[in-house]
Amino acid sequence: MYSEKFQIFIDMWRKEFAIEKTIDEKVCVDKEGNPLPWYTYPAIEYLAQFDYSQKKIFEFGCGYSSLFWANRAAQVVSIEDNPKWFEKWRHEFKAQNLDIRWRDEGEIYEKAIFEDDSLYDVIVVDGKRREKCCETAVQKLSAGGMIILDDSDRINTSLEYVKSVDVLKSADLIQVDFYGFCPMNNYTKTTSLFLKRDFNFQSLYKVQPINGWGNLWSMGRKGRKEFYKKNC
Repeated sequence: MYSEKFQIFIDMWRKEFAIEKTIDEKVCVDKEGNPLPWYTYPAIEYLAQFDYSQKKIFEFGCGYSSLFWANRAAQVVSIEDNPKWFEKWRHEFKAQNLDIRWRDEGEIYEKAIFEDDSLYDVIVVDGKRREKCCETAVQKLSAGGMIILDDSDRINTSLEYVKSVDVLKSADLIQVDFYGFCPMNNYTKTTSLFLKRDFNFQSLYKVQPINGWGNLWSMGRKGRKEFYKKNC
């Protein structure tokens, strides 16, 4: 049997993170049903603090993350290599600022980022051919921007990830790793951000960091005292 305190911990994960729903129903969403990327929760909470209203996003790899970014950014271009998933996302995701493209012919995949003249403020590497995508991403990253490499903990067993990280660090980007649980998984992983040294995204809030999901300090003083009395 669970202790009362441990049951409260489980209930918080169910309520605040909706992790039971994401695992059982295989959907990347928050407790209110809003789309989330398949990144670690610490990475999601960090990224969600910033104002992307004037930002352009490029994704190697399409999914719920595409809607997460479309709900925040000025423009999102997302590349999908699987025809089945491409058709699914193209019909289900209706955001006007989201452009989903199918590219799966050798080098065409990683070079799809050159199809537009734009530089991108956020580039997500979360699909196939990650080393090659990192090589093209650093060429199209705007001043003050960042590259997101998901599943970066695979560096411990995959030469492709070793080379991917080498490419990004050789571009003089600052690596910040976010370890933890993520939607749909019952194990931990790592999402890494690679920031330009002039990274300058503005927060949506007056202070940073804001209170995260399940944070005690998001309660009022009375609520905190009651929580401490019962659970600490």
